[in-house]
Amino acid sequence: MNRKNALAAGVAAALALGTVTVVATQSTAAAGTSAVRPGAGFQAMTADSRGEAIRTAGRNAAATARALGLGPDERLVAKDVLIDADGTRHVRYDRTYRGLPVIGGDLVVHLTEDGRITGSDLAHQGAIRIADTTPKLTATDASAAAVKHAKHVKNAKIKGSDSSTLMVYAVGKVPVLAYRSTVTGAGEAGPATRQAVIVDATSGAPLDQYELHQNITGTGNGVTVGQVSIETTQSGSGYTLTDAAHGGTIIYDSYNSPQSNPKQNARPFSKTTNSWGNGTTSSRESAAVDASYGLAKTWDYYKNSFNRSGIRNDGRGAPAYVHMDNNVLNAFYDDDCFCMFFGDGSSQNGNTPVTALDVAGHEMSHGVTAATANLNYSGESGGLNEATSDIFGTMVEFSADNAGDPGDYYIGEKLNMSGGYMRRMDNPSADGNSLSCWTSNAGSVDVHYSSGIGNHFFYLAAEGTGAKTIGGRSHNGTTCNNDTFAGIGKDKAAAVWYRALSTYMTSTTNYAGARTATLQAAADLYGTGSTQY
Repeated sequence: MNRKNALAAGVAAALALGTVTVVATQSTAAAGTSAVRPGAGFQAMTADSRGEAIRTAGRNAAATARALGLGPDERLVAKDVLIDADGTRHVRYDRTYRGLPVIGGDLVVHLTEDGRITGSDLAHQGAIRIADTTPKLTATDASAAAVKHAKHVKNAKIKGSDSSTLMVYAVGKVPVLAYRSTVTGAGEAGPATRQAVIVDATSGAPLDQYELHQNITGTGNGVTVGQVSIETTQSGSGYTLTDAAHGGTIIYDSYNSPQSNPKQNARPFSKTTNSWGNGTTSSRESAAVDASYGLAKTWDYYKNSFNRSGIRNDGRGAPAYVHMDNNVLNAFYDDDCFCMFFGDGSSQNGNTPVTALDVAGHEMSHGVTAATANLNYSGESGGLNEATSDIFGTMVEFSADNAGDPGDYYIGEKLNMSGGYMRRMDNPSADGNSLSCWTSNAGSVDVHYSSGIGNHFFYLAAEGTGAKTIGGRSHNGTTCNNDTFAGIGKDKAAAVWYRALSTYMTSTTNYAGARTATLQAAADLYGTGSTQY
């Protein structure tokens, strides 16, 4: 089998996908061409030009809804706009129904420079129709049902009277009126795990549930970046860990505030000299240096690679909190507060902070996913969500080119895990839990394990098959059907994944949809006759 066909077959074998029906989209690259399109094909945009593009999309929302055949009770809310080098626009919308938010209602519309619609990708195909938007259950009833059905937390409870919100759940084939509740309790993410539980607003039956803290759990390895330069801000006669060069990102000391309220005792790091940390956990500043460096390198990666300015592409940095709680082997991004939190580990790893470079890249990338495809954090879309963070956390590690933490395809290798890593992208199933190949039960596996399918795909596409040493670590990529081939390189593979994520994936995309989206992205960037495709 020749190289091009072997690559296509091998990647397909890694995913082992069935068929999927999507709304047809028109490629923005001519078939058979192989011209490289830098920045995943997108123009750089200022905050003002992006804002005006979103406002224009908002003004066109009603006409767009009619053109897509949506119902009279539906409204589109413009979320983001990406513009290709040739002027092609990709407008991402959220959907409401009679004023209610719609879970699974998001969509992307593709337009020519003059505004002609050439295609669309919808999380839910077609118009939404609900017989009645008056719920039979009260919000209090829904909260009680959510507590009853919460599977993944102990001693589940709901805080506040407004924690259950009425909305439309359109993830399945038939949209239903539902409540989304936030349930807290002890779970895998820590003593204050937060989970979204969605119940039918008529019967109280559970529809879905997933963690709200999209996290990377495990043991920490303390200070990993060594001696580095970080951006700070002078304030009077002192300095703070405020990074004006990266959207004003501020690093706070949570002062071991509880995970249920990590900001409770928080204060910014500040001092009279501009030298921070001592490379060990004896200084509280050391973990902050790791976080500041990692988030800056993540910002730089997205900016230099994809012309993306921060998590939401608006030039604004998300605050980060280190030293959260006690004995927490966890770090997470929370889109509700647009912020990140890093725990200090536990006795299992010598109480060292979970602030490694690929952790920072992983968590900030959860924010990028939330701002783009907003992949649901359950089922196969949840696995894709986690895989995206692993992919870009890994790319940040390569991009940073830090001698103390060279790039590789091991996730969390600096966190002193008992097995030496959290996950391996070249061989996900080596950890005994993760999936390397797609199976029909992939949607029922923990998202940190089903992410292996996407991780394996990315490794094979980037590096190909065979044994090799990368970043001083052994790697050995094998396909699910034993084909062999060379990869296209990590930068091109990442450009394909980013374009697929930001341009074609929606909240309900599964692995079959990811295959379609990545093929379309590869066609856009390199042409349908290219090796990359």
